[in-house]
Amino acid sequence: MSRIGKAPIPVPGGVTVTLQGLDVTVKGPKGQLNRTLPEGVAIAQEGGNLLVSPADGSRRSRERHGLCRTLVANMVEGVSQGFTRKLEIVGVGYRAAVQGKKLVVSAGYSHQVEMLPPDGVTFAVENNTTVLVSGPNKELVGNEAAKVRAIRPPEPYKGKGIKYEGERILRKAGKTGKK
Repeated sequence: MSRIGKAPIPVPGGVTVTLQGLDVTVKGPKGQLNRTLPEGVAIAQEGGNLLVSPADGSRRSRERHGLCRTLVANMVEGVSQGFTRKLEIVGVGYRAAVQGKKLVVSAGYSHQVEMLPPDGVTFAVENNTTVLVSGPNKELVGNEAAKVRAIRPPEPYKGKGIKYEGERILRKAGKTGKK
């Protein structure tokens, strides 16, 4: 049995969980999330906790056990606290701004790159070089942060580009002069 999967998921106050077979709906102060779990797992609510267990002893059920527990735990955490990814923009003249809902990034191209967030995700900019991507759905927040980073990934020579906060960029030595 999965060590991650057998841990109970505590449901904080202000969060309601609705179970209909394998359909899980979690509602909280940050929003509402829905997910249909795959076949082979069973989910039950006991008191203030959610328990995910394999439906049978098959290999497929055991494989999905820990995954489904983590997905549901992320839903509960997302609607109660939310998720945030922080990106740093490094480079002379590289900056970002929010216009309405759109994120506008100047990253050394001949034009500015504009991104419109999907429902449930918001962009915020601190001091022109720090972008915050936040929302209740961890998967969407991570995907949007990856799309922002893909505008100008950090390069290994000078370290310029858009990187995650705390990301370590492996640096390379530049050319050496003639001798």
